[in-house]
Amino acid sequence: MACVAALLPLPSTASYTASASCSCHLRLRLRPAVVARVPRQQPQGRRPLRRFDEVEGVSKKRRGIGGGAGGAAGSQASSPRRDRGLAVDFKESQVAEFEDIEEDKFLNAVVKVYCTHIAPDYGLPWQKQRQHSSSGSAFMIGDGKLLTNAHCVEHDTQVKVKRRGDDKKYIAKVLARGIECDLALLSVENEEFWKGTEALSFGRLPCLQDSVTVVGYPLGGDTISVTKGVVSRIEVTPYAHGTSDLLGIQIDAAINPGNSGGPAFNDQGECIGVAFQVYRSDEAENIGYVIPTTVVSHFLNDFQKNGKYTGFPCLGVLLQKLENPALRESLKVPSSEGVLVRRVEPTAPASTVLRKGDVIVSFDGITVGCEATVPFRSTERIAFRYLTSQKYAGDIAQLGIIRDGNSMKVQTILQPRKHLVPFHVEGGQPSYLIVAGLVFTPLTEPFIEEECEDTLGLKLLAKARYSLATFEGEQIVIVSQVLAHEVNIGYEHMGNQQVIKLNGTAVKNIHHLAHLVDTCQDKFLTFEFEDDFLVVLHQEEAAAASSDILKEHAIPSVRSSDLSEPYVEAKDEVQKTSEDFGESPVTNFEMGIDCLLWA
Repeated sequence: MACVAALLPLPSTASYTASASCSCHLRLRLRPAVVARVPRQQPQGRRPLRRFDEVEGVSKKRRGIGGGAGGAAGSQASSPRRDRGLAVDFKESQVAEFEDIEEDKFLNAVVKVYCTHIAPDYGLPWQKQRQHSSSGSAFMIGDGKLLTNAHCVEHDTQVKVKRRGDDKKYIAKVLARGIECDLALLSVENEEFWKGTEALSFGRLPCLQDSVTVVGYPLGGDTISVTKGVVSRIEVTPYAHGTSDLLGIQIDAAINPGNSGGPAFNDQGECIGVAFQVYRSDEAENIGYVIPTTVVSHFLNDFQKNGKYTGFPCLGVLLQKLENPALRESLKVPSSEGVLVRRVEPTAPASTVLRKGDVIVSFDGITVGCEATVPFRSTERIAFRYLTSQKYAGDIAQLGIIRDGNSMKVQTILQPRKHLVPFHVEGGQPSYLIVAGLVFTPLTEPFIEEECEDTLGLKLLAKARYSLATFEGEQIVIVSQVLAHEVNIGYEHMGNQQVIKLNGTAVKNIHHLAHLVDTCQDKFLTFEFEDDFLVVLHQEEAAAASSDILKEHAIPSVRSSDLSEPYVEAKDEVQKTSEDFGESPVTNFEMGIDCLLWA
C-alpha cells in the first residue's frame, strides 16, 4: 500500500510507545501509538473510506492517504553504537555541521504551536465533537506574523505558540487559512514575544541535490529538532490536506508528526519551503514534501492583496493527452503538442469560450506539450497545472486553441473551482434544517467520511464523486436522519436520501429549501426524494411538533444560523444535461499517477 500523508500535528499526550502502531483506518505503519480518540473502525473486506482523522483533524482526500511519521533521513548514517535504543553517530563532520547550525540565529525564529481543536459533528450538525489538542511548528516571517500549516490549526478554538528556550506560551490568532495550499497565517499581539527576534528570509526555488535542513518540533522530545537531506524532486504534487495539485519539493530528510509548519532551509540559512506531508509505501522510504516558496508567496500576496485568502484558480476543464499520432491527425493538430478538452465545468468561466473537442496548444504564449507539460526552468518540464497555479483569482489567461482544424486565440477569467460536494465546510459548522423531525443537510466530504459507504448507497456516492455543479451555490441536500415523533410516523427509518423537490419545486440548496418551507402556503409539505419516494407532512402539524422535537433531543434551533439570512436566488443557472454526470475534472493534473490521485 502506498499513500500520501498530511504531515500530522503531534497529538498532545503525555507519553508514547516505542513501537508505534497504526491508529487510522488505513492501518499504516509508523503512526503514533497514543492518540486522543480512537477513530471509528472500518468493516473488514471493504475499501476504506476517505475521512477526517479524528485526532489531528487532517483531511485525507486521495486514494491511500493517511497519517504517519516520515522515514529516517537519508543523509544520516547509522552507527553500531546504541544507547538506550537510540542510534548514535559520532562522525566529526556531522558534529561540526550541527554545531554550525546551532550558532545560526535562524533557529530562534522557529516556534512550537499548541492548538486546541473542536471539529463539527456532521451527523449531528447542531453540536460539535469532543475537544482535543495537538502540537506543530511555525516560524516568523516578519511584521508580527507566523507561518504554519493549515491542518495544524484546523477547527481551532485556541492557538498558543512558544519560542525556543522560553517557558511562556503566547496566544496567537489565525489571520488566514489556505486549504488548497495547506498554509495558515498567524499573528501574536504581545510585543514581548517579538523582543530580540529576527524574521526568516525566503530563498529561491532549489535545484536537485541541493542540501536541505528541516527544523521543527516533532515527536521524540520537547526541544527543537534538526534533520538534513537533499532535494530529490521538484514537480506538481497532490496536497493531502487540500484539493489542489501544486508545486512541491520532495526531500529525503526525516519528517515526522509535529514537523508540520516547520521551515526547510538551504545552506545559506534561507527558508526554501514549509514541511507538510510524507509519502508512505512498503517499497519506498524517506520521501517527504515541502511547500516551496513560490506557493508560499502566492498565499501571502493573495492575503495582502485581498485582505483574505481567495484560493488558487483553475481552468475548469478535464484534459486528455495527445500522444497518439492518429488522435492528433483526426483532430487536425499539425504537430506533437496540445491537450484535448474532454469536458468543461458549467460553473467555470472557461465554459463560455471552450467546448468539448477543443485542443489547447498554448497558455499565455507558453506551448503546451502533448503530454500536458510545459517548459520549466532551463532543461525541465512540468505539469500544465503549474501555469494556472501561478495566477490569482480573477486573472485573465490567453489560450491558444485548435477548433475543427482552425487555430484561434481566446481569453478567459480564472476562478477557484466550485465544488458540488465541498471538501471543507465554510465557517466550520455545517448547515442544517429540521422539518417535523426530518434533518436536512448538504452533502459534504466530511459528512461522507463520517458515514459508512453502505448507509449512503452507491447512487449517492456516485453523484458525490462525479457530478458537477451546474450553477453557483448548487448543493446536494439530503435527509441525514429522522428524529422520531408521531408527526413523522412511517418515515422514521429514512436516512441519507437526496431530496429533489418540495411541492413540485426543484431544491437548489439547503438555503433554498428553507425558503420554500417558510413561504409554503399549501396544506401539505410534499417532499420528493430520489427514486420517486414521497414524504407528505401536514404543514400545521409539522410546525406545531417542532418545539417538542427540539426539547426531546436538546437541539437549540430548528435551523443553523446561516439559514436565518434572507434567501437570494442564484444567478446564471445552467440546465442539467446527461453529461453533468461523469468523470469530474477535479484538477488539471488528473492524468493518472498511481498512488497519488484520489479514488
